[in-house]
Amino acid sequence: MIGIFDSGVGGLSVWRELVPLLPAARMVYLADQANVPYGPRPLDDVRALTERSARWLIDRGCDTVVIACNTASGAALTHLRETFPATSFVGAEPAIKPAALHTRSGVIGVLATHTTFASDRYASLIQRFAAGARVIEQPSPDWVMLVESGAAFDNQSLRSVASRLEPLIDAGADVLVLGCTHFPFLRPQVEQVLAQHRHSAVIIDPGPAIAREAARRYTAGSVPRSPNSVPGALLHEFWTTGDPTHFSRLAGRLLRQAVQARPLRLP
Repeated sequence: MIGIFDSGVGGLSVWRELVPLLPAARMVYLADQANVPYGPRPLDDVRALTERSARWLIDRGCDTVVIACNTASGAALTHLRETFPATSFVGAEPAIKPAALHTRSGVIGVLATHTTFASDRYASLIQRFAAGARVIEQPSPDWVMLVESGAAFDNQSLRSVASRLEPLIDAGADVLVLGCTHFPFLRPQVEQVLAQHRHSAVIIDPGPAIAREAARRYTAGSVPRSPNSVPGALLHEFWTTGDPTHFSRLAGRLLRQAVQARPLRLP
């Protein structure tokens, strides 16, 4: 079984890519909305919250766990692999390598949270793949709550998106890295701002690559079972530590399908 974890609904941008790759696989989605956003939190806090949720997914039977949150992956992925060696973990990280391959101007804009930028994993990516490029870091914590609140569906989000993108446009960035799994849900606004400024840039959404890696690991390490082999099991489960009604309504709009989330209180 596959577990997908995020601080909120952002990980659904990975979920929607993974389900078509593994249509018969049982999947459990866990959103820690009681503690969203993770971006402003200290690394130690994010690590503890992520370990708590990962442990719950493992106890529920997940042998492959996707940390579909850049902030949580940067803070906790190495720790999780050391703590739960029998579990296959797939993380999310800013797509610096493909960005470096795509840029022609040599200027890359990365949109992420402060905690992602402060992580050792992010620093390692820059050192390994983008040493020769100008990488402009644009912390965009407000984008997370635009998606979590549902404001991503109205025009109010456009002003916030523009305020974060315009410095990158002015600097000549021709590649934009969406360094948070919430951010692909704002892609229409990103494209609108680029069009208004008549600026062309490659937008890199990490969701498809994360999903492919998760599918590869799951297929290699698990024996797929029919959902009917587990009495009463749902093919897809959604859980949240926040308000299940809000999650269900918001996830349904993001995924364009009916979603019924269950409430969860973690110790």
